[in-house]
Amino acid sequence: MRFLLFPMLLGLTLFSNAQLLTGVWGGIRTQNAGGCFPAYSTELHIIHMQNNSFMGNVYSYDNERYTKINFTGKFNPLTKRIVIIESAVLQYNIPDSCVPCIKTYELTFSKNGVADLLQGEWRGHEMGNNHHCQPGKISLSRLTKAAFPIDVYQNDTLAGVQKNLKLQNRQKDLVQTIAVDTSFIKIELYDNAEIDDDTVSVFLNNTLLLYKKRLTGKPLVLDVNVFANTEYELMMYAENLGRIPPNTSLMVITAGRKRYQLHLSSSEQKSAIVKFKYEPFATGQ
Repeated sequence: MRFLLFPMLLGLTLFSNAQLLTGVWGGIRTQNAGGCFPAYSTELHIIHMQNNSFMGNVYSYDNERYTKINFTGKFNPLTKRIVIIESAVLQYNIPDSCVPCIKTYELTFSKNGVADLLQGEWRGHEMGNNHHCQPGKISLSRLTKAAFPIDVYQNDTLAGVQKNLKLQNRQKDLVQTIAVDTSFIKIELYDNAEIDDDTVSVFLNNTLLLYKKRLTGKPLVLDVNVFANTEYELMMYAENLGRIPPNTSLMVITAGRKRYQLHLSSSEQKSAIVKFKYEPFATGQ
């Protein structure tokens, strides 16, 4: 039994680390004298975490002025230290006299009562050159609701596919709306009844997560991180109708201790959708 216990404890540790950081964080980022603004409101989205690595987006804003930059990061669960490294500026609207700053954050996770905190310092360089930005400090706490849109994590391969993807305009057929009380959802897709070469693409909030995958008796699996008080729409788009129309599937959703089995049917005229929302204190359907 002791040989089985270690992998179980390791799995629980990795899950708790992901649960610890994934979500929306907000607060203030200050900048030393010489920067464009002495302080910026900041909203950080950690949208995907695997083991102790993660990625997401960060918004820095002051009224209508803002930047959106993506990042990767590493978390040390022993020291609670976090390093976040920004990479590409995705969007910005700032004064002509300012240049977006590509930043590195060195943070520490802590608790103040029931509040989760990320605090530390940052440094960086201007976008497009190696000129140093004036550094500063940052203090964030976990938020229950985001002010900016939350992206769905998508790998680079699927992002490239979706850029050139052209879908037929089809009616959406809502199968069910589900309230979940956990931020981690496992979705499994099987062919329903006879396996007849049904092939599907799957989208979450219009983000491609599975592309032209054949349904069989072995599940297609999606592990999805969802944010509190954010609505999610999962759409099954039929790439063909198989040998026995329409395109049908069994969807099994595992959310914490709850399990849902849904029967979905898609055709050339309609796409089956399931909506779900993470409500931290949801009591079920």
